[in-house]
Amino acid sequence: MSTAAWLTTLQFAGVSALFALAIYASLWTGVLSLAPVFFGAFSAFTFAYVVSSLGLPPAVAFLVCIVLGAVVGAITAALLIRLESHYLAMATIAMVLIGRVLILNMPELTGGATGTRVPGELGTWLWLIGTLVVAGYIMARLGGSRFGLAADAVREDPAVAETLGVSPRRIQFVGMVISGALGGAAGVMQASFLQYIGPDTFYTHLGFVSLAAVVLGGAFYWLGPIVGAIVFTILPEILRGPMGEYDRVVTGVLLVVIIIYMPRGLVDMRRMRLLRAKWAARRNGGAPGDGDSDRSHEDITAGARA
Repeated sequence: MSTAAWLTTLQFAGVSALFALAIYASLWTGVLSLAPVFFGAFSAFTFAYVVSSLGLPPAVAFLVCIVLGAVVGAITAALLIRLESHYLAMATIAMVLIGRVLILNMPELTGGATGTRVPGELGTWLWLIGTLVVAGYIMARLGGSRFGLAADAVREDPAVAETLGVSPRRIQFVGMVISGALGGAAGVMQASFLQYIGPDTFYTHLGFVSLAAVVLGGAFYWLGPIVGAIVFTILPEILRGPMGEYDRVVTGVLLVVIIIYMPRGLVDMRRMRLLRAKWAARRNGGAPGDGDSDRSHEDITAGARA
């Protein structure tokens, strides 16, 4: 691959990381949702319309679309959060399908089947990296906050969390709002890089790929979706040369192997803590019994944090 092709691949890996973070935000609270694809489509078409037709500056339109994504996320949560887990997941897939129908039947706003052009002022490394850094910082801060602890508890066992005074629906509502904002940002960034969006730009394939990136990278820490999206985007490009048309098969096999032997994903903070404790025991010359004691303590601590 040429340098330009690699740069393009890395750019879309960054956009995929934003979509993966959006899915992680709701999954963090125990809600499996592909709605970020719908949020991204809504924000992307809104961005194209307000910049091209209303003359709004791209930077201002970007912020407006992030807020609109959060609002749509709040509306989605209010309507769907009462559903059981698998019904909720199916409802969010239905949202993606409905979104495509709306795009096709609103040609005055979306361009219909032919799609619409999007201004590319935000399709730069500066905007992409800046958005990723801000999103990662926010997720990291939330991870160490009371909301982060409550989200962990709700994901593990909503009933137990409720006995501790945590409202699962309220936490899941907030998670969906964050997912909407991140999905909106991801949609605008993808549209800015493509400079064209149509009915198939934001479809189910994008949602399943983003979900696979979360599972691959790790759904228990905010850095996991970013790492998973980058690996999931770059790996097929690396394998395409030596493997040819079998690159997707090899990628699928590697993903299955990783899921079997690393079920918590590539970024597993519990595994890292256990390894650090083991190395610390070896450096200190601890006896095997001491190492086992440290390991048990780390297991208990990690289980409480997970």
